[in-house]
Amino acid sequence: MATRKFADQTKYHLSPKGFWKKFRDAVVVNPEISSGLPLPGVFRYPPPASRPERYSTPATKASDPAQNPYWKRDVRRAYPQLSVVTQTELSSLLIQHSQAQSVAAPAEGQEADKSGVPAAAEEPMDLTQAIATIASAKKAFSESKLPPSLPTPNKRWTPERTPDAPHDPTAYFPMLLYK
Repeated sequence: MATRKFADQTKYHLSPKGFWKKFRDAVVVNPEISSGLPLPGVFRYPPPASRPERYSTPATKASDPAQNPYWKRDVRRAYPQLSVVTQTELSSLLIQHSQAQSVAAPAEGQEADKSGVPAAAEEPMDLTQAIATIASAKKAFSESKLPPSLPTPNKRWTPERTPDAPHDPTAYFPMLLYK
């Protein structure tokens, strides 16, 4: 014969006593149901805050005030730093990078001479003159060499008609199928 197993609500949960027990028995629809309040000594073992030792925060570099000044932690004043490139610097950069860089092969058994290292421009050039010399030296873009385009993750969809779905030829079929 099978025995009916059930959880005893008085074993692991608090139950009211005295007047409140009588009141609960009179008011509650099912007096056998648990109150839902666990017994503190049985519910969690070991109970919280029962350990004798105290937690101490481990020492880190951030906890040392000598190595952690306020100005390093203050993110509100971490303004972006501006960088300025003048027109003469930009023109010299354009001229240097438009020329083909040549590096001499290292000589065997001898110290490499520094003749292969490009020298800096002697006189500063105006930006418009630098752009004009670069444009006249070689054509930047042609029909065979097009400028770079933005990468698009998906190809643009072009609608293309497909054969209609099977249907009765005499029926009204307003749907058009596209691929």
